[in-house]
Amino acid sequence: MKASLLALLAAVLCVDLGYSLHCYVCNEEPSNWNCMSSKACASHEKYCMTTFVSGGLGNEKSFRISKKCAADCSQTNVNFGVTAVSTNCCGTWLCNFSGASSVKTSFAVMAFGVLASFLCVLRVGL
Repeated sequence: MKASLLALLAAVLCVDLGYSLHCYVCNEEPSNWNCMSSKACASHEKYCMTTFVSGGLGNEKSFRISKKCAADCSQTNVNFGVTAVSTNCCGTWLCNFSGASSVKTSFAVMAFGVLASFLCVLRVGL
């Protein structure tokens, strides 16, 4: 009896469970609520990736969110003032539920850029 239990325990510990990561997926959607479909990732894909892109000024702002399974992932957070891109990665089941919306266009960065351009033009004109 002990031998069969030991063999069963060894078999259970040595068996690959076949765990597959699941991620939410969508492509360039205007809202995170359009990104509620999920899929099983391939065995080599170890991350759920979310990319959030925003751009434009005032009422002309647009937002796009994309989600997918990824083999490699580097997190980014780039803000050019008028355009911003944020990539977020995680590695657990359906972990990319929320959008990487922490990145927004920065009016302070845009104002600084306009001021610097204005001062550059004034300096060249002198």
